[in-house]
Amino acid sequence: MDALSLTLNYLFSETFFRGAQMTLLLTIVSVFFGIIVGMIIAVVQEMRVKALDYIVVAYLWFFRGTPVLFQIIFVYNVLPGFGINLSSFASGVVALALNEGAYIAEIMRAGLQSVGKGQRTAATALAMKDWQVMRHVILPQALRVIIPPIGNQFIGMLKLSALVSVVAVEELLLVANQAASSNFRYLEALMAAGIYYLFFTTVFMYIQGHIEFWAKGGRRRAQRDKKSQVFDADERTEVR
Repeated sequence: MDALSLTLNYLFSETFFRGAQMTLLLTIVSVFFGIIVGMIIAVVQEMRVKALDYIVVAYLWFFRGTPVLFQIIFVYNVLPGFGINLSSFASGVVALALNEGAYIAEIMRAGLQSVGKGQRTAATALAMKDWQVMRHVILPQALRVIIPPIGNQFIGMLKLSALVSVVAVEELLLVANQAASSNFRYLEALMAAGIYYLFFTTVFMYIQGHIEFWAKGGRRRAQRDKKSQVFDADERTEVR
């Protein structure tokens, strides 16, 4: 079988499709829980409670200072010794989410701190409650700073998910490697896997672009521009 036919055969095979689904599921679930962890850490950092600060610093120090592969193996092999038995998939998600949370926490903290203290003071002076200040003043501005790097983290997680193959999760890269091991046609198998990765990253980048456009108020500006064009057209019609 020639290279192109074998690549297409891999690309549309059920095995590769299931591997791609597993990769996508790992990415989405890990980033989702990573964002939750990151939000909790960012809020704790804003609270300025000394006892909690030590825990946060230890968490960030460990998960930012050790390789992701080490963390996956640690969760899968060490936690059972403490009575915590997780499946391969769950071990991968836990490790990836905790690692992702350490970086997302810093992204969110930077976004929240990018809003000037004067705006918070002004909002408080207007008798706004803390949740109202966060909802109407801080978050809308912080999102513009937070969304781009989180989008990049999502794309990075898509590629990091390949590391869970070390604990036998049948994601895309493991499936490609197993397929190639049977006939030593690594080029074709890896090309098929690469096409899936490129497709996913392209879709994510497209979605990220639209979310950034929305966060920057692009939709509202586009609507205002459209109304302005209609108004100008009406004025020109009346003049004639």
